[in-house]
Amino acid sequence: MTHARNAAMALVVLLLVVAGAWSSWNTARHVLLSKGREHGTLTVTGCNEETCSGRYVSEDPASPHHTLRISHSVAAQKGETLPVVVKPGTDEAVRTGWGGGLHAWLPLGGALLLAAPLIGGGMRMVRTAWSVAGVGAAVLLGAFFAL
Repeated sequence: MTHARNAAMALVVLLLVVAGAWSSWNTARHVLLSKGREHGTLTVTGCNEETCSGRYVSEDPASPHHTLRISHSVAAQKGETLPVVVKPGTDEAVRTGWGGGLHAWLPLGGALLLAAPLIGGGMRMVRTAWSVAGVGAAVLLGAFFAL
């Protein structure tokens, strides 16, 4: 019975971590693999509940973009200038640097925090659970202070 419980908990933990990594990768790939993508700065001019938009100044003068959108949680306030990379084929930007990178990995950090009690309580691996929780908390706190 112990092996079945451990296997079930391991599957749930694996599902949580894979889902968090998959969700994070959708944004993080633009930050981590930004070579060859369009870079520039975005000056936030207005926000709604979900996105902020603003004037975009590209490092490449032949850029087709003049205004872009960015996730509202990343753009702190109106008038702020952010370094960004443009998602290919869209008018959506992703913040670069430490703040953007940590923000992109927030779903994985949350998944690690959710998985820690399952590792500690369900699988009886207390030290591993504390380590996983520490990494998840570090990602969340790092993103909070970097943004």
